[in-house]
Amino acid sequence: MPLYEYRKNATNQVVVPESVREAVVCGTSPVLQRVLSLVQGKMAPGRTCAIAIDGWYGVDWSGLQAGLGALARQAGLSLELIPMAGCFRSAAEIDAYRRPYVTDDPSFGFVNSKGTLEDLLDPQKVSELKSQLVSRKNSQADALIIFGPGATAAGLDGLYDLRIYADYTMQPLLWQMWDGKLVTFGSETPVADYSWKKYYYCDFYLLLRQKQAAFGTMDYYLEAVDAKNLKLVSAAGYNVIIDELVKGPIKQVKITQPGPWGSYRFKEIYAEIPGLENMAWNELAGIELSILVDVGAPAELNLPCQNIMQRPVQLVGRLVHEKFPDLLPLQVWLDDGYFAEPVPYERGSMPIHNHPDTEYNKRNFNEPLGRYETYYIVEAYPDAGTMMGFKEEADLEEYERLCREANNRKVFDWQKFIRRWATNVGDLFLIPPGTEHGHGGNQMILEMDTGPSVAGTEYSFFTYDFARHTWDDQKKSMTAPPMRMHLEHSFRNNKWRREKYVQEHLRARPVVVRGDGDTRMDQYTSVPEMPFEIERFVFTKPMAHSTEGRFLQIPTLTVGKTVIIRSKQNPQRQTTLEFLQACLIPAGFGDYEFVSPDGSQCTVVMIRLKNA
Repeated sequence: MPLYEYRKNATNQVVVPESVREAVVCGTSPVLQRVLSLVQGKMAPGRTCAIAIDGWYGVDWSGLQAGLGALARQAGLSLELIPMAGCFRSAAEIDAYRRPYVTDDPSFGFVNSKGTLEDLLDPQKVSELKSQLVSRKNSQADALIIFGPGATAAGLDGLYDLRIYADYTMQPLLWQMWDGKLVTFGSETPVADYSWKKYYYCDFYLLLRQKQAAFGTMDYYLEAVDAKNLKLVSAAGYNVIIDELVKGPIKQVKITQPGPWGSYRFKEIYAEIPGLENMAWNELAGIELSILVDVGAPAELNLPCQNIMQRPVQLVGRLVHEKFPDLLPLQVWLDDGYFAEPVPYERGSMPIHNHPDTEYNKRNFNEPLGRYETYYIVEAYPDAGTMMGFKEEADLEEYERLCREANNRKVFDWQKFIRRWATNVGDLFLIPPGTEHGHGGNQMILEMDTGPSVAGTEYSFFTYDFARHTWDDQKKSMTAPPMRMHLEHSFRNNKWRREKYVQEHLRARPVVVRGDGDTRMDQYTSVPEMPFEIERFVFTKPMAHSTEGRFLQIPTLTVGKTVIIRSKQNPQRQTTLEFLQACLIPAGFGDYEFVSPDGSQCTVVMIRLKNA
């Protein structure tokens, strides 16, 4: 699936000591020069030094090797560059290890919740590398550099003079994967047939646990997202940056995606996104997004969101951290549904689908949390509607039979079965697991959900997509094959809720909690199975609120040009959101206020857990 990053107003300004700011090295040539000088600083007469460059998938390892090698030759130094790939088991053995996590399910896998990268290393090869590191006095090289994922794996870490961790964000990694250019475990060249399930259900977790271990002992952090613009910071400096980042609101780089109904409101509210012709899904906040950080260095740092989970109590609160380790439990999306001219429902709607609860996700996919969802209507256009629930008179057995027979290749009259609700701005639909639903077109939806996966894996069970073609991002047309449905999961998971249940329980209404003539806080009604609250803040003057030291909050500006979110205790800890932009407000942020810079009316809609 194609996706694009949108960086406008995504930078986080972080104040750090001058010593940290000045020590950040930016640019590939300066970084490689600095690494080589660090290597030289570890060299001693008659003794070869040993350096580890560990890291994530996606890093340009061959480029690092070539760059360091060329500089060393110019300096008259001899480097022995050893790829860690040579210490892994065979490709067949690695695939056999992944097999229980890839599973036979065509759309989902089973999370590797216990494995470590050491599981894939060949003990004999690692033993040989250890011997080489221990006996390096006999080496003819000035330095040994071991590079690649696992370079500081258990048993090797204590043998190095210098340890560097090279990091990478999730979206560029996916581009490499889809293009068959990703270098994976045990390989020094791209693996063209590497499947996304291997990454999301197995390799991601091995990489994450290795990163967490490496962060405990690294000497330097290498931001390696753009091979042409590397950045290097000491481990001490990196930790200061993370400590300061999580003390304030955190903006993320949005991702936008064309899809089966791709719409066009984004063209009016976003700056130009080269290559993006339409927009369906658009993620505003979540674990898979990256974070831009400006500390006053010559260039910004680009960090994976997983890195802020190094400070889990500050970010999500102690209770959530203890119950869901490593998990960012909430996410926010924007679903476009605008067309300048009327289109059929089947052109402007997302697939009809439902989501799993926590028990279903644990049992089937080994995930820690289910997918609980809401739709808040941000904008509504003529004939706006949301699909949710079955009509009272609908024959559910016939619906299932028609969906199975069609399997998204044959059209049938879905409106005979599915209720489509007329909507307006401010409407909120609660979507507990098992509820058949979908964006019904002609509206802009703020979708606020739980994030079920540490890796950011999506859990939507598609039932019917009108047998339509979807978006081909190469041809820039709706000519790609129809989407794959998940009929077995969808019908096994379905609660078969009808329109009366939706009307009585899932059409939430706002209840005023506090306010005056210039401010108002609403809390929407809920049902017990929904684990979060949806709250709305309407104001013209500054409006106070708090995380209470325990609630991660994700606010989105839905009315207004800009809003400032500012700490009451330390006003320099603030951020500015633009229209339809969200941010993460860490649980430890405490008392703060929403401010409309020009005094015009603003509306902020926010998700937070009920218990934290």
